[in-house]
Amino acid sequence: MNGLLEPGMIVRHPTQPDWGLGQVQSNIGGRVTVNFEHAGKVVIDSRRVGLIPVFGV
Repeated sequence: MNGLLEPGMIVRHPTQPDWGLGQVQSNIGGRVTVNFEHAGKVVIDSRRVGLIPVFGV
């Protein structure tokens, strides 16, 4: 699923709800960079964490 994430998409981290919403900055080679409201910029290994897309925000 994370292979479908594109820059600009809004996501949530499944185990870190306190991070708030995040905007995908890049998705290169399975490493997704996301800028979260309350955690800042985080690089996530998409093979280990399945980010949850948020629609209609």
